[in-house]
Amino acid sequence: MTVQHEGLTKERWAEFDSARRILMIGNELHRASKWGAPEHVERRRSAQERALALIDLTVAVETAPTFLRELLRLRDCVAASYIRHSDAPSDRELLRALLRFHPEAATQIPHVAA
Repeated sequence: MTVQHEGLTKERWAEFDSARRILMIGNELHRASKWGAPEHVERRRSAQERALALIDLTVAVETAPTFLRELLRLRDCVAASYIRHSDAPSDRELLRALLRFHPEAATQIPHVAA
């Protein structure tokens, strides 16, 4: 797995508010959506790996049960996309869903997930 966020601890991640965590995960999903061409499969997979790592950190620090449930559903979908499961949503669809998790993050939908 990509070690982009290797030094990012659970404690440091917990210092960010929910909107910032969602936006940081969204950055990786946005990158993955931009690298959809077959010649960029490794870059796409690296971005998805980073998104999964950040989702895992968020799950580790999250306390709200309903938000946690939705994060875990999102994680399952990102993992399905990573292994290219035929029923998996696209990276762009996953990004749109993620950004809807928080009102502040949702303001980015018109800019990155059109």
